[in-house]
Amino acid sequence: MLKTLIFGFLVGIVGTVAAAYYVPVVDQYRESSVISVSPNGGNTELFHINIPTDRIMIGAPKQAEPLPPGLQWPVEERFDGVRVELFKVRNAREIVIGVASRMVADSDQIEDSVEWAFHIPARGTFYAVMPAQPADGVRRVGALRAGTREFRPMQGVVSERWVPNTDDDDVDAPDGHIEIVTSFVGTFSDDITESALAEGAL
Repeated sequence: MLKTLIFGFLVGIVGTVAAAYYVPVVDQYRESSVISVSPNGGNTELFHINIPTDRIMIGAPKQAEPLPPGLQWPVEERFDGVRVELFKVRNAREIVIGVASRMVADSDQIEDSVEWAFHIPARGTFYAVMPAQPADGVRRVGALRAGTREFRPMQGVVSERWVPNTDDDDVDAPDGHIEIVTSFVGTFSDDITESALAEGAL
């Protein structure tokens, strides 16, 4: 009786795992990607984040108005120069298609850098690192370091810049938006990557 119970239990686990693999519990909706072809043969995609409407969370030392309200930032000295934010991400059609986190490190304790992690449901996640200082005084340009699903075989560059709102007549308009441009290819040599970074990438 005990052997039958154990056997049935194991068969049930195997069956559940197999069913979850071949019949996904969640069939995520995928918004059509807005992608253009780059001169180097890769794919370029534009994302943006409206500020302040798309900001979900912000944590930083001595933040006057943390988001969400009441968020407590660690008081340890090593976190003094670290700022972490979480955003909703929109495509070129103004549709929210995922979320992203940005961590900025600027202190004597940590090497200055900006780290982005984007998660786009039904497509995957990608992680990029860029210098804290803009390459041309306006735009930060960094490299794709890792990705999952459709971003896993990709290499390329990611740029970030702030675009202020110039429509003073629209009182409901956001202050501006963070523009993110990606330029990815399936096979990308180190020489091309370094060249793209040196030229501002996009």
